[in-house]
Amino acid sequence: MIIGVPKEIKTEENRVAVTPTGVAGFVARSHRVLIQKGAGLGSGLSDRAYEGAGATIVESAATIWQQSDMIMKVKEPQETEFPLMREGLILFTYLHLAANETVTRALLERKIASIGYETIQLDDGSLPLLAPMSEIAGRLAIQVGAWCLQAENGGRGILLGGASGVRPGKVVILGAGMSGAAACQVATGMGAYVSILDINPTKLRYIHDILGGRLTTLMSNRANVEEEVVDADLVIGSVLIPGAQAPKLISRSLVKRMKPGAAFVDISIDQGGCAETSRPTNHHAPIYIEEDVVHYCVTNMPAIVPNTSTYALTNSTLSYGLQLANRGFPQALARDKALAKGLNTYNGKITHEGVANAFNLPWTPVEEVIRL
Repeated sequence: MIIGVPKEIKTEENRVAVTPTGVAGFVARSHRVLIQKGAGLGSGLSDRAYEGAGATIVESAATIWQQSDMIMKVKEPQETEFPLMREGLILFTYLHLAANETVTRALLERKIASIGYETIQLDDGSLPLLAPMSEIAGRLAIQVGAWCLQAENGGRGILLGGASGVRPGKVVILGAGMSGAAACQVATGMGAYVSILDINPTKLRYIHDILGGRLTTLMSNRANVEEEVVDADLVIGSVLIPGAQAPKLISRSLVKRMKPGAAFVDISIDQGGCAETSRPTNHHAPIYIEEDVVHYCVTNMPAIVPNTSTYALTNSTLSYGLQLANRGFPQALARDKALAKGLNTYNGKITHEGVANAFNLPWTPVEEVIRL
């Protein structure tokens, strides 16, 4: 199979879909890998390193899209890439389609077999390809949240860890999944007062245990969410429904009741955001102030640490990419139910229920297009 890796063109997206080590894995199994010139430079990976691993360096993105059987990316196709997509192509990347009807319709129109990293799901409900970026985003959320709280950014001028004789800041985390747990670890390590809310008591119990009780765990319900958010200096939104739009846990009226200069970091913005005041931002203009609250809603947070993120991503995606290359499509999906759950569109049909529901479009179960 020919695997193509174009350079990411989303604003300030410096990650790349495959490391040189990943290229070597494909080449060792007799596959050919095309890498666009300079695709890895933002992650500190040179063209020479890719060539040494067996890749072919290609000048033009169009050539890569035209010659490849499978495109591996980091982010969803941008509008300038839509004309490059062709029927029958396999697209393997983060899609987050439930928050992007334009991309969804482009994939349907061009009959792309699109597999979303974020919807590949194991039997235990875990999301193995979303986990590494969720962990990084969670750790970054506290870092950027502390930055948002600085006075020059419109924040309250709060140091999360406090100082001798001064109370620490209060961090409230909505969602105790991978990103929420990672945010908890960093926030407690900084000495902040931390509370985390989730609907799953098992997750709360786990976080309470691993952090030695150095935080408050609460069941997520309307009363608890309102009480904690109003009292917070920094709120982290890290709720997720795999493949579907994020629930709006924070209403505009609740944002109005937050402390002036408080900060809100919405990790869930890739799936539409979990606050009514959330709207996507980018690394050029990452924040805005609404209802006197500093909002940080960057849709590709891990891109600000591209070297770490690229290696973490390849660690997780390579084995699934190899399955697709070695067995072919759709045989690989037939052999691996987790991979089959990653299929979002195929032959002009939506094959993920959450995406179909987001836009009130017809849903075709994966089982109807591929024999599992």
